[in-house]
Amino acid sequence: MSVDRRIFLGGSLAFAALSALPAGAQTTETGMYGLIGKFIAADGTRDELIGYLLEGLRDMPGCLSYIVASDPADANAIWVTEAWRDADSHKASLALPQVQAAIQKARPLIAGMEQIAETQPQGGHGLTSGG
Repeated sequence: MSVDRRIFLGGSLAFAALSALPAGAQTTETGMYGLIGKFIAADGTRDELIGYLLEGLRDMPGCLSYIVASDPADANAIWVTEAWRDADSHKASLALPQVQAAIQKARPLIAGMEQIAETQPQGGHGLTSGG
């Protein structure tokens, strides 16, 4: 995956990818789809990037959880954890105008992606069912 593609798969904005889902995206019996990504902000831009990652989160159908967290051990690192009703909901979110606008603002501040993982949420405190 390219760095640009990973931006919204891990953010997910949220951004998680800047293009379509990976061909292997799958869901489980719960139907839920998840992503966890570690962004590296350009030096001195982490707070600004966090702001952009948090923009456009309203009115994202199928988004069950979208969490942006700073890494206390790395001044440039940001973790994004997403849970979606299904992979199609995530894919559809990437076409929303507010998500596209946030991507355009965030892209220049992203120095890289160190990790990205697709997950299959099974449930948990604060996570509604995928149905």
